[in-house]
Amino acid sequence: MSPRDLMLVLVVVAAWAVNFLTSALAMREIPPFLFTALRFALLALPLAWLVKRPAPGQWPRLLAVCLCIGVLHFGLSFTALKLAGDLSSPAIVMQSYVPMTTLLAWWWLGERFAWRTGLAIGISFAGVLVLGLDPTVMDHPMSLVLMLVSAAFLAIGTVLMKGLRGMDVYSQQGWTAIFAVLPLLAISAVLEPGALATLPQWSWVAWAGALYAAFVSSLLGHGLYYVLVQRHPVARVMPWLLLVPVLAMGLGIAFWGDRPGPRLLIGGAMVLGGVLLIALRALSRQRPAPRAEQI
Repeated sequence: MSPRDLMLVLVVVAAWAVNFLTSALAMREIPPFLFTALRFALLALPLAWLVKRPAPGQWPRLLAVCLCIGVLHFGLSFTALKLAGDLSSPAIVMQSYVPMTTLLAWWWLGERFAWRTGLAIGISFAGVLVLGLDPTVMDHPMSLVLMLVSAAFLAIGTVLMKGLRGMDVYSQQGWTAIFAVLPLLAISAVLEPGALATLPQWSWVAWAGALYAAFVSSLLGHGLYYVLVQRHPVARVMPWLLLVPVLAMGLGIAFWGDRPGPRLLIGGAMVLGGVLLIALRALSRQRPAPRAEQI
């Protein structure tokens, strides 16, 4: 990469990593599904004017992508982050969507991969098992389960997204925000009764977290990522994105009180190492690796 593009990818890494911390701080006051709805409501304000209509016959696929990613992935991932006792494990486990996407593309789309990629997938999933034995993670097992389910929905949405035609990043984000708000508010009303009534009590920290998630993590982060993948193969950009959970772990240690144990560190290294191998294998074949999407 050129120095300019390297600087852009580092901005993306920082934007997505800091989002773990700012969202966790905001969710001390705002329940996760309502926080997700607020994020997308804020994001929809500017993007509703920029969205393009999908090609004929694409509406069902677009709706499925928006529900998988906007409602199920983000709603469950923020719930997992809320339940976790740390920032490190959710940031690492989220990367399991990459091997999941590779497996889904093999099963669903007939894409093939070599045995080395299969070995990398196995290493990543084994790393999740090792990480799950860390005492911090074992104290909050539902967080690990929900983050894995969230990653699975992201993988499904990513595979479905491959069939969309003529959708730029702002149209995709805009439609996701538009379609996600009402289902998220409905889920919040059922699972988080009375949450919306607490809105007047939210502090500037809560609002700052929602604004950061909408405009810095989503609008800026994904916008710059789209620029980068227009210039370079996705597999060339993806290894740099592995810095996101590493930086999130550092922020967790510095500001959240994380104290990752050896199992979390070893399991995390296995997960990220497997993802890195998948990306390098994809780059060596000069084919696009799975598309990256972050909190």
